[in-house]
Amino acid sequence: MARHSLRADLLMLVTALIWGTTFVAQKIGMDAIGPFLYTGLRFTLAAILLVPVVYWFSVRRAQRANAGSPINRPAVLGGVVLGVVLTIGINLQQVGLMFTTVTNSGFITGLYVIMVPLLGLFIGQKTGAGTWFGASLAVIGMYLLSVGDNFTVASGDWLQLAGAVVWGVHVLMVGRLASRHDPIFIAYLQFATCAVLSSLLALVLEPWVWHNIVQALPAIVYGGALAVAVGFTLQLIAQRDAPPAHAAIILSLEAVFAALAGWVMMDEVLSLRGFIGCGLMFAGMLAAQLLPLLFKRRQPLAESV
Repeated sequence: MARHSLRADLLMLVTALIWGTTFVAQKIGMDAIGPFLYTGLRFTLAAILLVPVVYWFSVRRAQRANAGSPINRPAVLGGVVLGVVLTIGINLQQVGLMFTTVTNSGFITGLYVIMVPLLGLFIGQKTGAGTWFGASLAVIGMYLLSVGDNFTVASGDWLQLAGAVVWGVHVLMVGRLASRHDPIFIAYLQFATCAVLSSLLALVLEPWVWHNIVQALPAIVYGGALAVAVGFTLQLIAQRDAPPAHAAIILSLEAVFAALAGWVMMDEVLSLRGFIGCGLMFAGMLAAQLLPLLFKRRQPLAESV
């Protein structure tokens, strides 16, 4: 059991590394093509590569268990709606990267961890003191990281923050749909929907130049094959054996890996103020995830006394 848990932690660490460094691929990809075209091609590739995963883990597993087919009207409708939300979130992030750094994008996107319980208030979920404490740290951290002279904020940072809100909605929707339908099939449908919608946006708003697409191909492959297809599969395998607290901590390292990748590959340099802001945001993300778990553990002990 301990060996399985260690393997799961290592797989999630690799996943966080892939997802964090993907911010660099997303930014580099736009040196040659537009943001919507990059997203459309990236998710098209991912959807194609995930077909065997869907067949083996969803269709075949249902057949072996003599269960009903995972492909049904409510699942398809839910997956398509989820794909629309994914399209909004990923393209806010992608366009935002045109006007901000990889570091800022990684940390501000990570605020979705805090957005989830805060948005949960609108559907009757309770939010404890630990989440509010984490949110407060994150807000202070974002101020130090993003607010410049004369209280100005880069337009890309605003787009990343709007994206974090959308990601929060996305996580809440995933939680509801995954409990009612096959989660792998739902995930695949959202990727395919995002591929179609982003490609249509690119057809209307951006030029399609074959030479430029070829030039962006390494970034497309990294963002589609690794970040979506491999990253999604690794997360799926890892979280079967990973305690929730481990997953919370390790996957949050995505923001740290994004900052390191921006420094190593894009020559991005943070000021001391920016480092402090990133540290507070990371602490806030962890606090929002771990403090509620700690309070839940202490509560039964107090009741038993």
